Order: sequence, then structure tokens, then C-alpha cells
Amino acid sequence: MDTIQQEVDLLYKSHFGKMVSTLLYFSRDIDLDSAEDLVQDAFSAALTAWRKDGLPSNPAGWIFTVCKNKALNKIKEGKRFRNLFQEETTPARDPASAPRDPTILPSAFDDYQLRLLFACAHPHLSPKVQVVITLKYVVNLKVEAIAKILAMTVDGIDKLLIRARQKIKEEKILFEEANTEALRPRLTVVHKIIYLIFNEGYKTSWGKELIREELCEEALLLDRALLNSQIGNQETAALYALMLFNAARFKARFGPSGDLLDLEEQDRSLWDPELIRLACHYLEQSRGGPASSYHFEAAIAYLHCTAGSFAQTDWSAISRLYRQLLQLHPNPFVELNYAIALYYAGHKAPAFETLDSLLKHPFLSQYYLLNAALGKLHFLEGDLAAAKKYWGMALRQTNSELEKAFIQKSMAK
Repeated sequence: MDTIQQEVDLLYKSHFGKMVSTLLYFSRDIDLDSAEDLVQDAFSAALTAWRKDGLPSNPAGWIFTVCKNKALNKIKEGKRFRNLFQEETTPARDPASAPRDPTILPSAFDDYQLRLLFACAHPHLSPKVQVVITLKYVVNLKVEAIAKILAMTVDGIDKLLIRARQKIKEEKILFEEANTEALRPRLTVVHKIIYLIFNEGYKTSWGKELIREELCEEALLLDRALLNSQIGNQETAALYALMLFNAARFKARFGPSGDLLDLEEQDRSLWDPELIRLACHYLEQSRGGPASSYHFEAAIAYLHCTAGSFAQTDWSAISRLYRQLLQLHPNPFVELNYAIALYYAGHKAPAFETLDSLLKHPFLSQYYLLNAALGKLHFLEGDLAAAKKYWGMALRQTNSELEKAFIQKSMAK
């Protein structure tokens, strides 16, 4: 890949959503479809022009100028052009010079991506649409990457985006910042979107070299900006702590040959002590409000990250936290982790009872981690036949080569 292409790709990743949003804010005569087309055209023009004339001194500014000029030309062609430099009854909006409506509260935040994120969390959009348009306009991923992350086809993502654009157009849902009080009800959805972005980056199925740490970094940056805004709260701090605890363990998740390691096998000297200390700070900052699921998950991650070894982990405390989390939000995946914690806390009978009951769950029975856990615990109990049975089931339930290799390694013990 040549230098110009790399520069354009980097700018696309960092500025695509921002430029689309700017055009929407620039004029109501530009809809979402048109804005995307104009920005795509501007990036194509940049690639052609820069290969001929070299990089300009301000590449992002160059593309912004081209976007604006293309938008003005489009408005002219549609016979809706207004002289943007003269006073009019209904002038095009200029965010830098337009007077603020005194009935609107001061800006909730300065971070541009947060404005987009809260717009994507609009209550009139379905959860799936919220996630897809966030990945496209906030994280600036291409359709192919979004499809891979969400285990959907490119065609499926394209169709979803077409429906989303139509809804945004019909209901006049533009990427604009509402007042602070109007945004607060969206905070819970924003937290879920941020955590989903982090988890998608953290998935083991990407492999050692494709762990998608950039997605995790995006989630951390968004949550940090939210903490610095007028809207972030104790739940935001708990989510930040949780993600930091998990990020601290990145380097230890894979062995020297790239094989997946479970928590017991990880070299704890590779865990990042600075990130752990920072996570502890934000966990402390999260105190004082209602306990959320992020508070409990962060507390569990804290106990893992501060334990001297796997054997020294306070599994009794972890099992109690999982029990409280289950009371707050009943969830079969949490129940799976609760059962594992019970086992290591010495409560083996109820642990196996819980795991066996989860086998009756229509989805969990087909979930490779449940059968992998049953395989390992039966192996620890000395029941090799049962262990191999469950490991064999887990092997058939995953398409990830990393996860298959991990299970096969366990079976070979």
C-alpha cells in the first residue's frame, strides 16, 4: 500500500463520521445518503489529487473544503441554494457563528465523537441499528468490518443501513446535539454500545495479531471523554474501570506460539500494573451511586487482577458478587461464570447443578464455553470420560481455530 493510500485510509477512519455529521449540520437540504456520497467523493478526489500533486499541508482541511464545495454545488443543482454569506430569513446553519438558543442548556460535552455517539443512541432507532451506525459513523469502520464483527453478511449490513437512513430521513433524526437533559436518558444505551465495542475488540476469535485492540481503544477513549463531560456518572466510571482491568491483561492472553491461554495459565507478570492501578482509581470513583452491572463486573475484575495467583484468588467473594449480579440482571452467561466461581470456591455440588441446568437452556446448550467449562471441571474431578465428552461437544460448537486449538490442547492432557 502506497503512502498516499495509507494517509487517506487513516483520515477516513478518523474523520468520515465527523464529515458526514458536519454536512448534515451545515444544511437541512443535505440528507444522510447525500452526505455520505459527498464525503466518499471527497476522499476519492483526495486520493487522485494527492497522488498527482502530493499531500497538502492540511489533509483533513483539504477534504473538508472539498466536502463543503460539493455540498454547495449539490444545493445549487437542486435549486435550493441560499447565499450562505448574506443574512436571510432562514440561513444555513453555521455552528461557529449561529447564536445559541437561550432555552437550550450549555453543551453537554466538547468531544465530537460523543455528539455522534449520543445521536446514534436515539430512542427511535432499534438497538441493532444503534450499534451498526455507531460502528460506521463513530468508530468509522467500513461495512465489511462491521459485518465481520457482528457475524452478519455485508448485504445484511447494507440493507440495515438503507433502512436506517430512510428512518433518519423520514423522522428527521439528524446527527445534532440535543440539550443535556434530553441526552441523559440515552446514557444507559451509550454505556451498552461502548461496552459492546470493547467486547467485540476483546474477542479471542480475532487471534493474537487481529485482537482488534483499536476497537478497545476506541471504547476507552469514548468512555474517558464521557467521564470528562457533564453527563458521565458513577456508572460511567465503573464501566471505565472494568474495561481498564480487562485491557491490562491483553498481553497475557496468548502464549509465545499464539495459543490461547485461560486465566490459570496466564503469566501475570505480563499484566499491566499501571492500567490496573488506574482501574482501581476509577473503581473507587464509581462509588456513591446505585450499583450497576458494571460495578459488579469491575469488582470481580479487580479481585482477579489483584490476586497473587490463580490459587490465591478470592473465589468466595467472586461467587458472592456474581450472585448479586444475577439478582440485579438474571442472565445465563453470568450464571455460567457464577457456577465456575462456586466450583473454585469449594462449592462443587451446587456448581455442577447449575452447569447441568444450563445445559437445558436452548442457546447455552449449544454454547462452546459451557461445554468447555464442564469438560475442564470434570477433568479436575478425575472423570476423564465425561471431560472428553464435553470437550468433544465444545469442539463441534466453535468455528474459531484458536478456540478449537485451545480445546484440543485440553483434551490432550
